[in-house]
Amino acid sequence: MNEYGTIKIKLDELIKKAGISKNKLSHRAEMQRTQINNYCKNQITRLDTDVLARLCTVLDCKIEDLIEFVPPEDKSDEA
Repeated sequence: MNEYGTIKIKLDELIKKAGISKNKLSHRAEMQRTQINNYCKNQITRLDTDVLARLCTVLDCKIEDLIEFVPPEDKSDEA
């Protein structure tokens, strides 16, 4: 984790909760399956707002259900 924290993408959790397959999601959201896999594995370096909007629409969720800010660990305790 870096000094500014990280963004966690919770797509894998939402897919399981919605009971939808990645193939069906890729079709409905008009995304490639590899792109969905990268979002599921948190291997995205730049978030695309259009993609996030499509995912939220298809999964009927809010943006805060899909992404989460994980604050940095407090380094002052280690000193």
